[in-house]
Amino acid sequence: MTEEMLFILLGLVAGMLSGLIGIGGGIIIVPALLFLFGFSQHQAQGTTLALMVPPIGLPAAWTYYKHGNVNFDVALLICAGFFLGGFLGARIATGLSNVVLERIFGVAMLVIGAKMLVAK
Repeated sequence: MTEEMLFILLGLVAGMLSGLIGIGGGIIIVPALLFLFGFSQHQAQGTTLALMVPPIGLPAAWTYYKHGNVNFDVALLICAGFFLGGFLGARIATGLSNVVLERIFGVAMLVIGAKMLVAK
Protein backbone atom coordinates (compact mmCIF):
# COMPACT_ATOMS: atom_id res chain seq x y z
CA MET A 1 0.00 0.00 0.00
CA THR A 2 1.38 3.42 -0.94
CA GLU A 3 1.96 6.12 1.64
CA GLU A 4 -0.78 8.20 -0.01
CA MET A 5 -3.27 5.36 0.46
CA LEU A 6 -2.19 5.01 4.09
CA PHE A 7 -2.92 8.71 4.66
CA ILE A 8 -6.39 8.30 3.12
CA LEU A 9 -6.94 5.21 5.30
CA LEU A 10 -5.91 7.22 8.36
CA GLY A 11 -8.50 9.85 7.45
CA LEU A 12 -11.12 7.14 6.98
CA VAL A 13 -10.42 5.57 10.38
CA ALA A 14 -10.25 8.95 12.14
CA GLY A 15 -13.45 10.06 10.44
CA MET A 16 -15.23 6.86 11.40
CA LEU A 17 -14.16 7.18 15.03
CA SER A 18 -15.15 10.83 15.02
CA GLY A 19 -18.57 10.04 13.61
CA LEU A 20 -18.92 6.96 15.81
CA ILE A 21 -17.95 8.35 19.20
CA GLY A 22 -17.81 12.11 18.66
CA ILE A 23 -14.12 12.61 19.36
CA GLY A 24 -12.18 15.14 17.39
CA GLY A 25 -10.17 13.73 14.53
CA GLY A 26 -7.01 15.28 15.93
CA ILE A 27 -7.00 12.88 18.85
CA ILE A 28 -6.57 10.07 16.33
CA ILE A 29 -4.64 11.81 13.57
CA VAL A 30 -1.93 13.52 15.65
CA PRO A 31 -0.76 10.31 17.38
CA ALA A 32 -0.95 8.38 14.09
CA LEU A 33 1.22 10.95 12.30
CA LEU A 34 3.68 10.80 15.21
CA PHE A 35 3.95 7.06 15.68
CA LEU A 36 3.14 5.64 12.26
CA PHE A 37 4.57 8.27 9.92
CA GLY A 38 7.41 9.80 11.94
CA PHE A 39 6.14 13.38 11.98
CA SER A 40 7.37 15.72 14.70
CA GLN A 41 4.77 16.90 17.23
CA HIS A 42 4.72 20.33 15.55
CA GLN A 43 4.30 18.84 12.06
CA ALA A 44 1.54 16.50 13.26
CA GLN A 45 -0.39 19.30 14.93
CA GLY A 46 0.11 21.76 12.06
CA THR A 47 -0.92 19.24 9.40
CA THR A 48 -3.97 18.16 11.41
CA LEU A 49 -5.07 21.77 11.88
CA ALA A 50 -4.67 22.37 8.14
CA LEU A 51 -6.99 19.50 7.24
CA MET A 52 -9.67 20.75 9.64
CA VAL A 53 -9.24 24.46 8.88
CA PRO A 54 -12.68 25.85 8.11
CA PRO A 55 -13.32 27.99 10.07
CA ILE A 56 -11.95 27.31 13.54
CA GLY A 57 -8.41 26.18 12.83
CA LEU A 58 -7.45 28.86 10.29
CA PRO A 59 -5.44 31.12 12.62
CA ALA A 60 -3.69 28.16 14.28
CA ALA A 61 -2.96 26.40 10.97
CA TRP A 62 -1.60 29.66 9.53
CA THR A 63 0.77 30.03 12.48
CA TYR A 64 2.05 26.47 12.03
CA TYR A 65 2.35 27.05 8.27
CA LYS A 66 4.53 30.15 8.78
CA HIS A 67 6.91 27.99 10.81
CA GLY A 68 7.06 25.28 8.11
CA ASN A 69 5.01 22.74 10.05
CA VAL A 70 2.13 22.02 7.65
CA ASN A 71 2.15 19.32 4.99
CA PHE A 72 -0.78 20.27 2.74
CA ASP A 73 -0.48 17.16 0.55
CA VAL A 74 -0.90 14.90 3.58
CA ALA A 75 -3.66 17.12 4.99
CA LEU A 76 -5.69 16.81 1.76
CA LEU A 77 -5.30 13.02 1.62
CA ILE A 78 -6.35 12.54 5.25
CA CYS A 79 -9.22 15.00 4.73
CA ALA A 80 -10.55 12.91 1.83
CA GLY A 81 -10.65 9.80 4.00
CA PHE A 82 -12.02 11.73 6.97
CA PHE A 83 -14.94 13.04 4.92
CA LEU A 84 -16.16 9.52 4.09
CA GLY A 85 -15.15 8.07 7.45
CA GLY A 86 -17.14 10.65 9.42
CA PHE A 87 -20.27 9.74 7.50
CA LEU A 88 -19.72 5.99 7.95
CA GLY A 89 -18.94 6.32 11.66
CA ALA A 90 -22.08 8.35 12.29
CA ARG A 91 -24.17 5.77 10.43
CA ILE A 92 -22.74 3.00 12.61
CA ALA A 93 -23.12 4.97 15.85
CA THR A 94 -26.80 5.69 15.34
CA GLY A 95 -27.44 1.94 15.22
CA LEU A 96 -25.66 1.16 18.51
CA SER A 97 -27.02 1.25 22.04
CA ASN A 98 -25.83 3.93 24.43
CA VAL A 99 -23.96 1.37 26.55
CA VAL A 100 -22.04 -0.05 23.58
CA LEU A 101 -21.19 3.44 22.36
CA GLU A 102 -19.90 4.45 25.82
CA ARG A 103 -17.70 1.36 25.95
CA ILE A 104 -16.26 1.99 22.50
CA PHE A 105 -15.51 5.58 23.51
CA GLY A 106 -13.84 4.44 26.74
CA VAL A 107 -11.64 1.90 24.99
CA ALA A 108 -10.59 4.48 22.39
CA MET A 109 -9.60 6.96 25.11
CA LEU A 110 -7.63 4.30 27.05
CA VAL A 111 -5.72 3.12 23.99
CA ILE A 112 -4.86 6.64 22.85
CA GLY A 113 -3.92 7.78 26.36
CA ALA A 114 -1.69 4.74 26.96
CA LYS A 115 0.10 5.24 23.64
CA MET A 116 0.70 8.93 24.32
CA LEU A 117 2.04 8.22 27.82
CA VAL A 118 4.68 5.79 26.53
CA ALA A 119 5.83 8.05 23.68
CA LYS A 120 9.55 8.68 23.40
